[in-house]
Amino acid sequence: MKLIISPNRGEYKLFLYDNHCVCAEGVITLVETSKGYRPKSYLLRGEGKRHFAHTPTKELISQLRSCDVVLTGEAKNFEKFLDDLQIKYRFITVCRRCLLENKITPLKGKNEVKHGKEVICVDCAMNELRREIGYMGKMGGLSTAHLEKLLMLYMDLDRILAMLEPEKIDLEHTVFDILESHKIIETTNISDLNLPKKFKEVCGVTKLMPVQHLCVQAGLLEGKDQLVVAATASGKTFIGEMAGNMNYFGGRGNMLFLVPLVALANQKYTRFTERYPYMKVSLLTGVSRINLPETKVNANRSTQANIIVGTYEGIDHILRTGKTLKNIGTVVIDEVQMLEDEDRGHRLDGLISRLKYLLPRAQFLYLSATIGMPHLLAEKLGAALVTYAERPVPLERHLIFVAKKEKIEAVKRLVTIEYRNKSSKGFRGQTIVFTNSRSRCHEIAEAIGKKSMAYHAGLSAKERRDIEEKFEKGEISSVVTTAALAAGVDFPASQVIFDALAMGIKWLTVQDFYQMMGRAGRPDYHDLGKVVVLAEPGGNYSRETKLTEEEVAISLLKGEMEEVAPVYDSEASSEEYIAHAVVCKGDSDGLRRMCATMVGEMNDVYPLLKKAGYITVKGDKVELSPFARVMAEHFIGMERLDRIRVLLKHVDSPIEIAAELECDELDGDNNQKGQNLAQSSNAEKEKYDRTKQELTKQIRGKR
Repeated sequence: MKLIISPNRGEYKLFLYDNHCVCAEGVITLVETSKGYRPKSYLLRGEGKRHFAHTPTKELISQLRSCDVVLTGEAKNFEKFLDDLQIKYRFITVCRRCLLENKITPLKGKNEVKHGKEVICVDCAMNELRREIGYMGKMGGLSTAHLEKLLMLYMDLDRILAMLEPEKIDLEHTVFDILESHKIIETTNISDLNLPKKFKEVCGVTKLMPVQHLCVQAGLLEGKDQLVVAATASGKTFIGEMAGNMNYFGGRGNMLFLVPLVALANQKYTRFTERYPYMKVSLLTGVSRINLPETKVNANRSTQANIIVGTYEGIDHILRTGKTLKNIGTVVIDEVQMLEDEDRGHRLDGLISRLKYLLPRAQFLYLSATIGMPHLLAEKLGAALVTYAERPVPLERHLIFVAKKEKIEAVKRLVTIEYRNKSSKGFRGQTIVFTNSRSRCHEIAEAIGKKSMAYHAGLSAKERRDIEEKFEKGEISSVVTTAALAAGVDFPASQVIFDALAMGIKWLTVQDFYQMMGRAGRPDYHDLGKVVVLAEPGGNYSRETKLTEEEVAISLLKGEMEEVAPVYDSEASSEEYIAHAVVCKGDSDGLRRMCATMVGEMNDVYPLLKKAGYITVKGDKVELSPFARVMAEHFIGMERLDRIRVLLKHVDSPIEIAAELECDELDGDNNQKGQNLAQSSNAEKEKYDRTKQELTKQIRGKR
């Protein structure tokens, strides 16, 4: 039998403890006498009794002599009393919260959870955590389980609760994990390489970065095709520059440098123009849908330049109209992870196949920071794989659960705190905030203040360049941009904040997420990169999944990227098949070769196209109808073209046709919504008409 004594505000609680159960409990008060401290009163309540009963103090002394006496904390007066009676005692640590409920839970290291200035047991910590989660409401089961797992991992309740209290943000307590930096390997001096002298003089590099060194070792300067997978800011662009200059001066042709976005193409064009004055640089980004003077960059647009910087679609449009590119010795595909993009992946895949067909002797370099199972993609591309997984600077990843109405204030605090920091290299901490709409960009930027600016595709080229320059000079604390522009954002930021985990109304993929978070931390600027995910408990932007935002956050932070193995539907397959046919001028063998070199799996659309009259076959030639050429030139597939042809019979205005097509995409059913509208309910018709009217206004405004 144990007799446990717990000091409690001038009196002492007593517990008779046997076989892990409390048999009785009491309250003792002491009084100082001439002989020392002695019991003044002793109240005792037996098991199952409702009230305490006055008990003779001699019975207390008898119990003390016969039991194992344990004190739960310092009690000088009681210790003196026990010493006077020559009663032995010892100390244990118990959970104070359990004591309040008259329970005894000894704390023995493995079950100790830190909370404030004390330690409590795991059960009490779990109960407190669940209570806090309950206050937030709508927390998903995956998120609750994750927080409970973190509590068991860190045994620190304050650290876990910090994720639920955005008004008290302390990044010391919200760390999800840390991606450590690497020890820099010994690399080659640029002067020791067999590179053109002019290039060495102007490139601005004295020593290669690790991944650049590995590429050279793997045959970069001997013309080997390579898939290069390395972290953001690890120097991948310079790999393309080395190969491009080597091939140019070796008489093997010019360089074609392809990127996914106009904003990124503009940046590369400016960089190459300034760095390589001995080479002609051109910019080919296609025709803007919003054709305003302020959206255009004043640039050389020639296809005969020594360095051609282009967007995927800008270059592809040239090929789809039957033109070609000549004298190209190096093809660089930047951000090749876009192969997995749901809307554009098949076009990049097709473009690569078409370029390989047209430029069989060119060196192809594929660059990415984020590729799942890269060895499989390298095999499909017929390229040597060069990977460098280590980051140049460590990356802290933080997860904070925040209600949507509290997010902007949380972003403001995080941006302000980071801007006060200075790295050992003398640069201020700056932030990229990713959100899911242009209007939200402006809302957040305005809340942060004058030191923050919205940055999205709706701005003119001049406005974006001004923001880029201000950010690079450290004049602004942050840019707020959309997830859709993530691949084109090239700001030297130390911190990345996710205000939303959606791109439009679709959740980010693991690949998108890794691409975006990789923007935090640059080796020439920062000592540490930070990623902060603000996840809304219960938040949902998509009807396609029941996962809530905080559950998506955990999935993304823990996620692993999958193999790049897309499967294309008939719409995408027909578009690429016709584009291939334009490039090879209908040659059947050329068509087969291009289809075979696609990374993704195409549907067999040949019989469908033939049946619809878009192609006819004469010997070894596939001849395209005028409609098929429209399909290729305007980046549409067979189903969308069929829909346009139906609309042309019933609708005169091109604007109304465009609105109908947009409605089809929003509704997710290309053929039924417009044609079978008569079978819909009145409410559905009204909704459809309102959507169409609004889209018509928007399209007119863009003309």
